[in-house]
Amino acid sequence: MAKFHVLLKKEELDREKLPGKVVVVIDVLFATSTIVTALAHGASEVLPAPGGDAARALAAGLPAGSFVLAGELDAETLPGFTHPTPLALLDAGVEGKTVVYSTTNGTVAFGKASQAARVLAGSLLNGEALADRLAETSRGETVLLVCAGSAEAFNLEDFYGAGYLVSLLASRLPGNCELSDAALAAMLLHDRHDALDVLSRSRIGRMMLGRGAGREVAFAAQKSRYQVVPELTGGRLTVMTPGTRQAP
Repeated sequence: MAKFHVLLKKEELDREKLPGKVVVVIDVLFATSTIVTALAHGASEVLPAPGGDAARALAAGLPAGSFVLAGELDAETLPGFTHPTPLALLDAGVEGKTVVYSTTNGTVAFGKASQAARVLAGSLLNGEALADRLAETSRGETVLLVCAGSAEAFNLEDFYGAGYLVSLLASRLPGNCELSDAALAAMLLHDRHDALDVLSRSRIGRMMLGRGAGREVAFAAQKSRYQVVPELTGGRLTVMTPGTRQAP
């Protein structure tokens, strides 16, 4: 029987307990939403970096013109970087390119999860594809749905995204999954509330709306727009299964 648990923030990850587990990193506004979108639109890979300096070092080893450097720190775009939200990154052009990507929380979470047996990127945008793959490959292991959070704080939108995935998984594995209380709470939140309403009312969502990023928030609130499952292998996020290419 598969076990599903939701961690409320990336700081709850315990590296020593990760071997043998599957981790799904969730950062709805915006890291994993952006990663899913970039790969769905033809990016060859996404290299998650823990900070701006690390991202620059990765980019320095790539051929000129082969990559897009995108990132933020504390919600401010890093100097010389592309704004790291889904639609902004698409405007920069990602097809056939490596995206070197640094964010305050989401890309840090991938680093913290790297000792797990498998590490996947989850968002509202790829919920069904991810749930299908997890259900298909389930061998009774523990799956940790990790909300990236924000500077050691709980983020409502990530918890809602985790609830969407739990709801989908519960419907695909009836009688064959065990939910922790946190996973059940996330599912109950999701099943009773609208995505855009929750994202817009969350702290990060309100901040983004105040900065005129309403289109980005609405974009990230879409459910199962893409059929891509990004997986972290050797420090690189690539498409686990072929995805349907769609226009922004």
